[in-house]
Amino acid sequence: MAHSASDTLSSTQHELEKLVSDLRGLISNRDLDSVPEIRALRQRLDDGMQMVRDSTVRAAQEAARQAKDAALAADRYAHDEPWQVAGAALAVGAVIGFLLSRR
Repeated sequence: MAHSASDTLSSTQHELEKLVSDLRGLISNRDLDSVPEIRALRQRLDDGMQMVRDSTVRAAQEAARQAKDAALAADRYAHDEPWQVAGAALAVGAVIGFLLSRR
């Protein structure tokens, strides 16, 4: 089963958020509130998660833009060179037909 880049990014972000949540659970012990390093670690975790969220959104937007650009380029080529596209489709169809007829 093929996964899209968006699905993969979403899954990765979910797993990372789960890991951070688990880590926050470990360090959320109220007895540790007085330790400045724990407070700093919590802040770094929050900042890191925000950076991951932002990066994930940017990566998904970039993947969508690239897919749209590729589709537009293919459409433009098909309109500019219809006979070449038709010839290529005919050639591919002939090869597939030949291979299937040999079975």
